[in-house]
Amino acid sequence: MKSMKISLEMAQRVKDFVAITQNCEYEVLLKSGKYVVDAKSILGIFSLDLSKPLTVEIYSDDCADLLQQLAKFEA
Repeated sequence: MKSMKISLEMAQRVKDFVAITQNCEYEVLLKSGKYVVDAKSILGIFSLDLSKPLTVEIYSDDCADLLQQLAKFEA
């Protein structure tokens, strides 16, 4: 499992983030405090407090390409 902190403060950033994570074959979760949602779900992401940094958890050890794509969202 890999994890990183990201920031998704604007709706366009959420849309871009979901466009990237949708294509993953492995599980990707987004955490905000005690809340956890599927990172491929735009509605789930909008249910979180986007004013604070979020934690992305990627359940794969072979995800360097995804981490590189998500680097632009790093908090």
